[in-house]
Amino acid sequence: MRTMPQQHKPRPEGLILFALGLGAMIVSMMQTLVVPILGTIGHRLHASSTDVSWVLTANLLAAAVLTPLLGRLGDQLGKKKVLVASMIVLVAGSLLAATTSSLGLLITARALQGVGTAIFPLAIGIARDEIRPAKLPGAMALISATLSVGGGVGLVATGLLIQGDNPDYHRVFWLATALAALALVAVVALVPAGTRAKVASRVDWLGAATLGATLVALLLPLSQGNSWGWTSARTLGLFAASVVLAGLWVLVERRVAAPLVDLRMFARRQVAMTNIAALLFGFAMFGMFIGASTMVQIPHALAGYGFGATVLRAAVEYLLPSSLVSVLAAPLGGLLVRRIGAKAVLALGTVTGVVGFSSFALWHEKSWQVIAAVMISGVAISLGYAAMPALIVAAVPVEQTGIANGLNSIARTVGSSVASAVVTTLLTSRLVVHKPFPPLPAESGFTLTFWLCAGACALAALVTLIGVRGNTHSEPPHVVALNDVEALPELAGAGRKI
Repeated sequence: MRTMPQQHKPRPEGLILFALGLGAMIVSMMQTLVVPILGTIGHRLHASSTDVSWVLTANLLAAAVLTPLLGRLGDQLGKKKVLVASMIVLVAGSLLAATTSSLGLLITARALQGVGTAIFPLAIGIARDEIRPAKLPGAMALISATLSVGGGVGLVATGLLIQGDNPDYHRVFWLATALAALALVAVVALVPAGTRAKVASRVDWLGAATLGATLVALLLPLSQGNSWGWTSARTLGLFAASVVLAGLWVLVERRVAAPLVDLRMFARRQVAMTNIAALLFGFAMFGMFIGASTMVQIPHALAGYGFGATVLRAAVEYLLPSSLVSVLAAPLGGLLVRRIGAKAVLALGTVTGVVGFSSFALWHEKSWQVIAAVMISGVAISLGYAAMPALIVAAVPVEQTGIANGLNSIARTVGSSVASAVVTTLLTSRLVVHKPFPPLPAESGFTLTFWLCAGACALAALVTLIGVRGNTHSEPPHVVALNDVEALPELAGAGRKI
């Protein structure tokens, strides 16, 4: 039976949704805003590219390790309580990054920012508690779609702030601090406390530790493989260790009384297939960000392609239109989830992605072609992200909402990590030399990148058709309280038990 929130003074659902969506968008910004300034950070801190890459890696690892644990703690201890704590850490990490000129402290700050990634599954859980069932699919879709909006906005904001002959990367983190603080205030003021689900109070620390070790062993070589060498003993050893640790984690979760992750969750075809789709969409999104922002900065006179754009021009002219379209696509995705169902919206997103990325691979000689392709691809990712929470929530009990969406978030993170490794390898393995200038990536590397993104969307379409059930409009068939009058027609139409 659906757990109903405790009695409290009702707050407008629109304000709750605003606060949760703002938090999710800012977390997504944190993941991408450093991508264009890694070179600037290395120059200002006199660090090698290998050392600076940890600014990305630390955030990735912290997010992957802590997201499932914090999602589970939210299910157990209270979602708002854990959400506020995560956002406080996010603000602290952003403030440290804005005030330090030490690479070690900056890496620490980025790890603290990674804690904020847990905001997304917690926000989905709070929406499930506080939004009326008739409005819930659209609300979850809107929160999820802000992830694609935030990723693009992060790149654009960095481009606007980093300009001039002596750019200061600290400005980017000051912006991050201000936005994180704003989101924290919004959550504290607008999100009700609700109630915690009645699940086991004991935390599965052993399961959390083995899952965290598995993710570190997997993601660390993915993020550092280009520096270490893909066939080095360190890289291959960590990949092998991730397989062994995954097996150990499964054994732990099968033996403990209250596991961090109920493994039966993965036996649900819809959960497994939606996570695969999330991984593929994460690959496509990060592939687009890296490929597009890099390609437009290539000087045409030297490489025979590209537009010689500055970081600022690349952000404003080529990426900002995609972010603006994503802002419009986010509420549209929520509306479509309510009207035609989450499976149809996910399928629409995958087909749109195939069109967008294929056009990118075929036509990128003119600026308008690149802008159009990025906009279409951005809409595709927004639609895909809009559909996934509804599919996950429809397949799991209410007490597993946080952990289920946390694992879906990890799937996107893994996809983004794979994209970063694959795209970087492609662009550095195919070089064009024009002495005395530094080598530049060959055009074929970008073309193959965009074809791979189109292929990821095509695979996601196949996964959607095979593994996701139709007519997914709302929550699984739990009993709904009789005062949820607005929910009755829609739930009845979807075959719900009233």
